[in-house]
Amino acid sequence: MILVTGATGNVGRHLVGELLTAGAAVRALSRNPATANLPSEAQVARTDEMPLDGVTSLFLNPAAFWGGLGDLLPRAADHGVRRVVMLSSAAALDDDPSNELASHHLAVERAIEATGMEWTFTRPGEFATNTLAWREALSAGEPVREPYAAARSTPIHERDIAAVAAKALLTDDLVGGKPVLTGPEVVTHPEMVELIGEATGLPARFEEISPERAREEMLGRPYMREGLVDVLLRLRAQAVDAPVEPSGEVERITGRPGRTFKEWAADHADDFR
Repeated sequence: MILVTGATGNVGRHLVGELLTAGAAVRALSRNPATANLPSEAQVARTDEMPLDGVTSLFLNPAAFWGGLGDLLPRAADHGVRRVVMLSSAAALDDDPSNELASHHLAVERAIEATGMEWTFTRPGEFATNTLAWREALSAGEPVREPYAAARSTPIHERDIAAVAAKALLTDDLVGGKPVLTGPEVVTHPEMVELIGEATGLPARFEEISPERAREEMLGRPYMREGLVDVLLRLRAQAVDAPVEPSGEVERITGRPGRTFKEWAADHADDFR
């Protein structure tokens, strides 16, 4: 039995499908099973109940545990869970102690390593789904306003993250691995806005704003703390002259090329309309 936390999230939902297609037994956790809308083949349980009986492998999404992991890891070890695959972050590569994203994910990684269970830490970079934050502006015909228009990134499709996680859960190929996952191409935010416009038919426009204005707007959003905002803006500024290059890990691990942002935009066109 494979336990999937955050099963209704962007990655978790696709992971449940990948595992069921492979014939695995899946227990999917959701805060509200009644509205989870997951395949009938999956056992669906409440996240706060955390039933671990019969579970041999665990997909751990730290975002599903806002208040911390609590006793999840020692309980999992006590119940005979042998493997943990974590949705970590490429931010863990940054050794700057002021990087809250790095510190948070590294702390969870180290806690998993200390259990003695087998582990794999998938480390995706920028999620293509981050651009869903633009849908209100785009659907209203307003420009997407962001700083550092020349910054380049490698946004990854959530289906590719799920495919790698499934490989880590179903085979021994990635035990002890920390694959850094990216999309297959380098694009800028203006290019991403243009691709969303092509996929949706919406009049998509980009407008560059100052980092100071962006910081002020970001601090007004839910869950955005000052330290986190500063880290995100610093990384964005660095991506102007030193962008992250495609890692090629999705293709190496799954045997097929990663999905482009154009493909992601087509898959999510209705989300912007």
